[in-house]
Amino acid sequence: MAKESMKARDAKRLKLINKHKAKREQLKKAGDWTALDKLPKNASPVRYRNRCKLTGRPRGYIGFFGLSRIQFRDLASYGLIPGLSKASW
Repeated sequence: MAKESMKARDAKRLKLINKHKAKREQLKKAGDWTALDKLPKNASPVRYRNRCKLTGRPRGYIGFFGLSRIQFRDLASYGLIPGLSKASW
């Protein structure tokens, strides 16, 4: 399980990214790189890390479900993900 501070930091980055998204697009289109440099570093979408919604684990992330591979397997085994079942043949 990830530290709460890491989860909070990523949530803060996501909020900043959404806040400055329109301005970044506008500055990129205009080619104003100096004004783009003056925006906060964390407003860049590249600095955001995908994390599991339940545990905050950064690795083994399955984007479609928003879960790590471990949580995905547990929930799928118990039948808690709709439309998903364990294969058997």
